[in-house]
Amino acid sequence: MSDEATTTIDYTQLAREIRRWGQELGFQQVGITDTQLDEAEAHLLNWIGLDRHGDMEYMARHGSKRSRPEQLVAGTQRIISVRMDYLPDKDESLDAILEDPVRAYVSRYALGRDYHKLMRNRLQKLAAKIESIVGEFGYRAFVDSAPVMEKPIAAKAGLGWIGKHTNLINSTAGSWFFLGELYTDLPLPMDQPADEHCGNCTACIDVCPTRAIVAPYELDARRCISYLTIELRGAIPVEFRPLIGNRIYGCDDCQMVCPWNRFADSSSEPDFRPRKNLDTTELIRVFEWSENEFLHNTEGSAIRRIGYKCWLRNIAVALGNAQATIEVISALQKRRKDPSELVREHVEWALSRHEKGGGST
Repeated sequence: MSDEATTTIDYTQLAREIRRWGQELGFQQVGITDTQLDEAEAHLLNWIGLDRHGDMEYMARHGSKRSRPEQLVAGTQRIISVRMDYLPDKDESLDAILEDPVRAYVSRYALGRDYHKLMRNRLQKLAAKIESIVGEFGYRAFVDSAPVMEKPIAAKAGLGWIGKHTNLINSTAGSWFFLGELYTDLPLPMDQPADEHCGNCTACIDVCPTRAIVAPYELDARRCISYLTIELRGAIPVEFRPLIGNRIYGCDDCQMVCPWNRFADSSSEPDFRPRKNLDTTELIRVFEWSENEFLHNTEGSAIRRIGYKCWLRNIAVALGNAQATIEVISALQKRRKDPSELVREHVEWALSRHEKGGGST
């Protein structure tokens, strides 16, 4: 953007317009902040130094680009941070699903269409609206697609605070939302960070099945069920398998118990509605999917990224935690000769667990 254009633009009014346009595009909140992330950088480096990122080597791959936005996108002065609610209508208690060993639990964010493309397209439209006012300017849109510290950025932009479970919490909307960013070279006025309101509450720490929240605001990803079922590509450590229960893709326990989520609204976004009945499906049904069925039924879904082998691996573990019925044993036995050694190993663990009477009762 030229210096002349910079001096003729009312950036305070533009920021108001950006918030209005953002809401018209389906974002529930829009905030603006700068690129200073020193505190977040120190926390990240300490986390990586403790190896708490597990096999997510990409967390350390890009050096300081993750915590210094101007190195990722030259010229960046401000970051427009947005959030979009994703929680589907709750037709039944999420606890009821987790307590039913026949059912499969899929993290609520993954029940609908993959949010990455949807939100990135909306951010591109927001950039186009800005361009209609200021002319050509420097920007780049991100939705969990590059080395971006989305939660610290959102916190600085006033969208909420990072809770003890390390997720972002908003005092009027809970935490069931996605985040996205628009890096810009515009000198927009900034929002104030939100105050932290976790207080003495430890509900998220206490409920975590694998004790992954090792201290307030400290998560060891290597213990987290979301990491184990989504990010990890090898064998799930045996010590965690019984604790996974029937969670076959991700985990929402820490959000489910957060008191602030009593304010969370269901999403009005049609693309986030559950697809292929994944919110009500049974373990045996999805374990019987062929690879072609898996690819078809997860088309356009975030689930597809884990691949068919990890999908079967996760369900085998869940079936090992289910009741030892004839149907469960039969389903596992049919996979004993699966082409994947990874799948076979988890199937044998599940069958062995039932032989020892270790499944659900």
